[in-house]
Amino acid sequence: MSELTLKHANIILNKAIEKAREMKINPLCVVVLDESGHVKASQREDGASMFRFDVALGKSWAAVAMGASSRALGNRAKGNPNFFLSLASTAEGKFLPQTGGVLIRNASGAIIGAAGASGGTGDEDEAACIYGIEQAGLKADAAA
Repeated sequence: MSELTLKHANIILNKAIEKAREMKINPLCVVVLDESGHVKASQREDGASMFRFDVALGKSWAAVAMGASSRALGNRAKGNPNFFLSLASTAEGKFLPQTGGVLIRNASGAIIGAAGASGGTGDEDEAACIYGIEQAGLKADAAA
């Protein structure tokens, strides 16, 4: 099974930010986590607010913790808000089921991490992460 390397993580970060500049969205923070929810790498663009790291971390952490994109988790939360509020509380605020957290899968389809971004709209954050993951030669899973 292929693992998420620091080289992968740095490609994801750089390419996600490159995509954000191309899309002309607000400055981003991008966080890449391994399959255990540990930060592999992160970057916060000049001009991104201090809160961006926490939001990007929460999106990516929720995705890898639950094995689903943060978009899918946001959709699930609509039908069971109390459960998702409890998850966020249990996770000490790291759990954010909002669009912008994308699972990273290897060639075999195994989850090897997640990337999350904050700065643009949820759709923009997600698009930047997908681009970065794909440019690193990995599979992006943002399925709703």
